[in-house]
Order: sequence, then C-alpha cells, then structure tokens
Amino acid sequence: MTPAQVLALARTKGVMIATAESCTGGLIAAALTDVAGSSDVFDRGFVTYSNAAKVQMLGILPDTLAAHGAVSEEIAREMAMGALARSDAALAVSVTGIAGPGGSEFKPEGRVCFGLATPQGCQTETRDFGALGRAQVRRATVDHALHLLARALA
Repeated sequence: MTPAQVLALARTKGVMIATAESCTGGLIAAALTDVAGSSDVFDRGFVTYSNAAKVQMLGILPDTLAAHGAVSEEIAREMAMGALARSDAALAVSVTGIAGPGGSEFKPEGRVCFGLATPQGCQTETRDFGALGRAQVRRATVDHALHLLARALA
C-alpha cells in the first residue's frame, strides 16, 4: 500500500491520521507528508525516541515502561492511544522497536511492536522482521504501518 493510497482511503472516510514513532524516527509521517495535499487528512506526528519523550508527549505511564520496557505491545498501545488523545485524528498508528544493530535474546534486532488506535479502542501486534539491518527494518516498519492504516480504513 502506498502512502498516496492510504491518504486516498482516509479522504474517502473523512478520517484524520496521527503517528507516534520511536524506531522509525518520523519516517511514517514523512512518507505520508511526502504526498502533496496530505494536510487534509494527516494531522500530526509524534517522534518520541526517548522514554522521557514518550512520557511527556504521549502520556506513557512510567510504570508500564518499568514493567514491560519500551519495546512492547503495552507501550505501543499507550503510544497510539496517547497520539489519538493529543491530536484531532480519529486513527493513530504507533511503532516502537529495535531497528539495530543490536538487540537481546528477549528483544532481538528487527522486533517492532505496532499499535493502531481509533475512538473504539486499540489493537496491537508484534512483528519480527529479523536482523535485516537498520535501514531495512525501518523500511519494513513503515510499510507495515501503512498496511495497518489501510486495513483500518478499508
């Protein structure tokens, strides 16, 4: 799904989109706003790379961070819900993960947690893209986030 297709679906539904990004550093928002005229359906993006930014900008609970770590579906859920609450959007996607290099036995390189929030609630999922290298993991994350947005708008 291309960014232009996602934006066209959002226009058809009359839905504004927000993003909350960690491991992608704003690449999802950049992909959407690279399309001319995207401002009618793209509201805003939050780049919350540090844990402090996640807490301050999105309202992530420090207890959730302590219990589950930044790379978790729990944090992806709070990021997506925080973006929804702090924007004029009706659909928010969030990503938090380990693009690499590095990782651990429990949170390997290429693991990304996604959140997709609407006023009706939030769905989360985890994808293990593997140790593809930083750029490829980030690209795969953007592509999957666009797919999630399109599926929610279909």
